[in-house]
Amino acid sequence: MNEKTPSAANRFVDVLEFDYVVVGAGSAGCVLANRLSADGRHSVLLLEAGPRDTNLWIHVPLGYGKLFKEKTVNWMYQTEPEPELNGRQVFQPRGKVLGGSSSINGLLYVRGQHEDYDRWRQRGNAGWGYDDVLPYFKKAENQQRGADKYHGTGGPLPVSDWRHADPLSEAFVVAATETGIPANPDFNGATQEGAGFFQTTTRRGRRASTAFSYLRPAKNRGNLYVETDALAQRILLEGRRARAVEFKQGGRLRTARARKEILVSSGAYNSPQLLQLSGIGPAELLRQHGIEVVLDAPGVGSDLQDHMQVRLITRCAQRVTLNDIVNHPVRRVMAGLQYAALRKGPLTIAAGTSGAFFKTNPRLATPDIQIHFLPFSTDRMGEKLHSFSGFSASVCQLRPESRGSLRIKSADPTVPPEIRINYLATETDRAAFIEGIRILRKILAAPALKPYTLEEVDPGPKVVSDEELLAYCRRTGSTVYHPTSTCRMGSDPLAVVDQRLRVRGIEGLRVVDASIMPDLMSGNTNAPTIMIAEKASDMILQDAR
Repeated sequence: MNEKTPSAANRFVDVLEFDYVVVGAGSAGCVLANRLSADGRHSVLLLEAGPRDTNLWIHVPLGYGKLFKEKTVNWMYQTEPEPELNGRQVFQPRGKVLGGSSSINGLLYVRGQHEDYDRWRQRGNAGWGYDDVLPYFKKAENQQRGADKYHGTGGPLPVSDWRHADPLSEAFVVAATETGIPANPDFNGATQEGAGFFQTTTRRGRRASTAFSYLRPAKNRGNLYVETDALAQRILLEGRRARAVEFKQGGRLRTARARKEILVSSGAYNSPQLLQLSGIGPAELLRQHGIEVVLDAPGVGSDLQDHMQVRLITRCAQRVTLNDIVNHPVRRVMAGLQYAALRKGPLTIAAGTSGAFFKTNPRLATPDIQIHFLPFSTDRMGEKLHSFSGFSASVCQLRPESRGSLRIKSADPTVPPEIRINYLATETDRAAFIEGIRILRKILAAPALKPYTLEEVDPGPKVVSDEELLAYCRRTGSTVYHPTSTCRMGSDPLAVVDQRLRVRGIEGLRVVDASIMPDLMSGNTNAPTIMIAEKASDMILQDAR
């Protein structure tokens, strides 16, 4: 892998040429770079707007809290004022570094429900049913528990059990079963429903981003080139064919030509932004910003979906929370030494230790709520933990009906796009949160958690009615960081890519990332994004023959 400079001969040349140009070295882009360069027959250029993944906190699991508002590795986007959240803007962290959001995310390995993929197939996307995608999940995976019907070993991506015994997280699982939710040792196995522990994308207590698991093993390949601090400006087209990517690096404009294809893997926000900047998008929007319309594609930037969460905070009766460790100088130092020596302990905590998936209505076929349990509490993620002993659990609605949009605000690529998610826009979404909170409260009041519980701090015992609970959701609800579907796959007029992820109406151009999801997964999105890139790699190589 050649960083910064493709070759000595090209050192001072601003026009470069490769077989494939991949825009974005995130969860999908690093997978593509590895797989497309593996046999040595194709030259691959990987462009990343951010830096290399040298920040220490990237590699420590709990370090996601330190990176939440670290602008050197984070796009730090904001939504526009959200109408149903009292006009609040919602912070949208996105990775801007090798590994993308897989370098700053909460590390949970959750695939979603089998039915999610079957629904994709039923909507006309042949080859994307659960039986079709399972082999790619297994191909990617190096499962600590070993291979079975649902899991693989020997793949690039480590999937591991948590390396820290926490009585609170264990008590939550028992409490959930006491309310009638079944125990589930594997959310990614035969069924998702139940309570259990999350697995994480870690290896021996260290984060395993796609930069670590896919890009580093390919670093010595002479046909793979990586340019960091390289912000894509636009895709250059000749008629209806994508030919090159213009990018800025060190204040200089450079051009990378693609002999075969350009692969946009910049995520649910930056991929549609780049297409719009390149003249592919809603014609009226493009003309408004003085951009020549190459293809009037109103679906580019439409159908934006995201998971929202609402957290409940409980004051703990015992000093067993991360709050107690962080706020105690000696215990804090001991935790650091434990991690340095053994790669174990509190610093291995992901953005959810244990959790549950359940239905808010028995008529539902599959769970519509996910709970993330955490043995610490804070007013906002990325900020100081509370001074008191506390733990938290969040309600996340899995299949929101609300839809939003992504629109450029300027022809300048450095100007953040307009993000509108429209959280809580439908009655279904609002009702799911109200009932989800009620069920979570039953879990938190179950016998297994009674020895640890003093009182509910937020929203507090006085918040009881539907109206009061909904008001709390509006006041405190935030993202779970799962934006998708802005370059949606399908065959309808608003679909942006076809079932082989080719941009409809443009040759030599594909989108490969979470933006192509026909609709949002019932769970965390990192593992499905890696699967998408694994499957796309095979399709791209098949089409190159």
